[in-house]
Amino acid sequence: MKDLTDSLSKLVDKIRGASHIDEETLKEVLKDLQRALLKADVDVKLVYELTKSIEEEYRKEEPPSGISSKDYLLYLIYNKLISIMGGETEAKVELTKRPYVILLVGTEGSGKTTSAGKMAYWFSRKGYRVGLIETDTVRPGAHDQLRQLAEKLNIPFHVDPNSKDAVDIALKGLEKMRKEKVDLIIIDTAGRHRNEEELMKEIKEIYNAVTPDEVVLVIDSTMGKQAAAQAEAFNRNVPINSIFLTKMDSTSRGGGALASVVRTGAKIKFVGSGEYLEDVELFNAKKFVQRLLGMGNLEELMERMKSIEEEDQVLMELSEGKFNMLTFMKQLESMTKLGPLSKLLQMLPMTMLPAPMRSLNDDQLEDAQIRMRRWLAVMRSMTREELMDPSVLDASRIKRIALGSGTTPKDVRELIRQYELMKKMVGELKRSQRRLGRFIKQ
Repeated sequence: MKDLTDSLSKLVDKIRGASHIDEETLKEVLKDLQRALLKADVDVKLVYELTKSIEEEYRKEEPPSGISSKDYLLYLIYNKLISIMGGETEAKVELTKRPYVILLVGTEGSGKTTSAGKMAYWFSRKGYRVGLIETDTVRPGAHDQLRQLAEKLNIPFHVDPNSKDAVDIALKGLEKMRKEKVDLIIIDTAGRHRNEEELMKEIKEIYNAVTPDEVVLVIDSTMGKQAAAQAEAFNRNVPINSIFLTKMDSTSRGGGALASVVRTGAKIKFVGSGEYLEDVELFNAKKFVQRLLGMGNLEELMERMKSIEEEDQVLMELSEGKFNMLTFMKQLESMTKLGPLSKLLQMLPMTMLPAPMRSLNDDQLEDAQIRMRRWLAVMRSMTREELMDPSVLDASRIKRIALGSGTTPKDVRELIRQYELMKKMVGELKRSQRRLGRFIKQ
C-alpha cells in the first residue's frame, strides 16, 4: 500500500501548494487521482465514477463559509475515497452467544491459518477465551502450524493429523472446545479454488454440520480487483458474513482488492498487515483513508467541515419545524464550540437577545454555562431512541441516564423541562411563519 499512500500524499501536497483551484489545476488533480487508483488496481469504471462525482460536486456546490476551494476539494476527495472503501460505518464485533463459532474459508495461499491465529490474538486481547480447530486434511503442515500458533497464544486447540474426515474433526473439535468453556471457536478449513468441486463440497458439509454463527472469507489482497470474483464465488456456495483481507502491507494492489470486495456488498471486518500475530486490526474505512492521505494535517479541516454540516442540519430541521432532543443536543454542541457564553452574547446585537438574557451578570452567565455542560452530559448518556422521542423517558430510564452521566434525576428532569419549552417555542415560530405566508399570499 506504500505506493498508493505516497501517490495520494503527493496529491494532497499538490492541492495544498496551489495558489487556488482553477480549471487546469482541477483537471490535473483528478488525473493524478485516477493514475494513483488505477496503479493500485482499483476498477477502471469505479475510478471514473469516483472522479466524475468529485468534479460534478465541486463545480455544483460553493464551499461552505470559511472553507477555501482547496480545502473543499480535499474534503470531497476524502469523502469519496471513504465511500468506495466501505463507508463510515465501523466494523463491529459481537459475540451474540457462547461459544460463538467462526468458520474460516478461502483459497490456498490466502493466509487462512495465520489469519486464524491473528483473530485468536485479537479476541484474546479483548478478554475472550478462544479455541482453534484445524480441519485441513490436504495441506502438509497445516496441523503443526495451527498447533504452534495456539501454543504461542496459550489457548486450547484441536488437530487430528491421522484423520481424513474434515467434518468429523470439526465436530470432535467443537465438543472439546465446549468442555474447555471457550467464548469463541475459530475453525480453519482447507484452501480451495473455485474449480475444486470436491473441496467446495467439503466446506458445505462442514458448514451444515457445525452451523457456524459467522463465516469469514480470507482474501489475499495481492489479487487486486480480482478479489471481487472470489468473494462472489464463495458466496454462491456458503453465506459469507464478513471478510479478512491479508497482506495489505506487501502489495500496491490492496486498494483495488478492498474497493472491489466492498462493491460486492461484503463487509470487511479484519485487515492483516504483517507477518506477526499482532499485525491485525478491525477495519475502519475512515482511518484507512486517513492513513492513505497522510491525514495528520487534514484532521482539523475535517472537524471544521463536520461542525458546519451539523450546524446546517440543525438550521434545516428548525426551519422545517422539526425539533427533538437530538436537535437540541446539536444546538448546544454548536454553541459550546463558539466559546464561553459571555463572549457569544457579546457578539450578538442586544435586539436579538430575549429580555431576560440582556441583564444577566457574570455569575448568572457562568451558571448557565455549567447547566449547558450538564445537559450535554445527560443527552450523551441517552440512547438514540430516547433522543429522537423523549416521551419514552420514564422514571427507570431517567435514573439510568442520571447514573451514566454523573448527574441526578433532578438534573435530567430539568433538561426535559427546558427541552419542552424549546420545542414549544419552535412550534410557535413555525405557526407564525405559516400565518405570515398565508397573509402574504392574500
